Amino acid sequence: MCDFPVTLLLKGRGCPGPAGSEQARGLTRRCPVPAGVTEILMNRPHARNALGNVFVSELLEALARLRDDRQVRVLLFRSGVKGVFCAGADLKEREQMSEAEVGVFVQRLRGLMNEIAAFPAPTIAAMDGYALGGGLELALACDLRVAASSAVMGLIETTRGLLPGAGGTQRLPRCLGVALAKELIFTGRRLSGTQAQALGLVNHAVAQNEEGNAAYHRARELAQEILPQAPIAVRLGKVAIDRGMEVDIASGMAIEGMCYAQNIPTQDRLEGMAAFREKRPPRFVGE
Repeated sequence: MCDFPVTLLLKGRGCPGPAGSEQARGLTRRCPVPAGVTEILMNRPHARNALGNVFVSELLEALARLRDDRQVRVLLFRSGVKGVFCAGADLKEREQMSEAEVGVFVQRLRGLMNEIAAFPAPTIAAMDGYALGGGLELALACDLRVAASSAVMGLIETTRGLLPGAGGTQRLPRCLGVALAKELIFTGRRLSGTQAQALGLVNHAVAQNEEGNAAYHRARELAQEILPQAPIAVRLGKVAIDRGMEVDIASGMAIEGMCYAQNIPTQDRLEGMAAFREKRPPRFVGE
């Protein structure tokens, strides 16, 4: 069955179109999202947001549309399926693939996670339910993670005769350290949101509410904390951290210096200095 599981929610870019239109097919644009925040709403209820071919294609398309949009200050991933963030790869779909097709699909999945990780603006995963296998790999590709305390997450591939293939073996050790990442991957252990926060896997864990979207609301609050800051400085800070983590500290210092140099000519830097001098909140414009 062909479904359209990805919805973009953007501020002030038009409201949903009629059934059958591009908007109704899964790239719907609605109005209640704060200016500067873009939400990717995953909504594939019959498959618990499992990552199938159509799902991956739509996510890649959404990221391509948003990458160069300077109005996107924060990108937030959330689920429209209660109790689930993303259940991982669509194994029912994969069962129908040949070995060659599986290899191609996993490569596309890995490419999707790389695109999320390389997105220029800060990204936040709001995990209000299960985030297993590829679902946790998607969250790991984001800059920040917020979970309901009752959410369940883990790289459980070894319990299915597999190993993480969409970045989990690389991003989890960078997040938690080698020994702990090995333990979690070798055992396929599942963690609650509370346990994940204690380990440093998620930034925040919050008690779930009746609507089942407590992590989403906390993620929105986190996005609102980012929005007032200088957009170019935030983006360059992300570059400096991400690239610096892959090299020795001396090379990392050089990367920081290059990023800092790019920020010096910006209007926002001058505005920040002026606001400090005049004892008023800065008004950053992203230039």
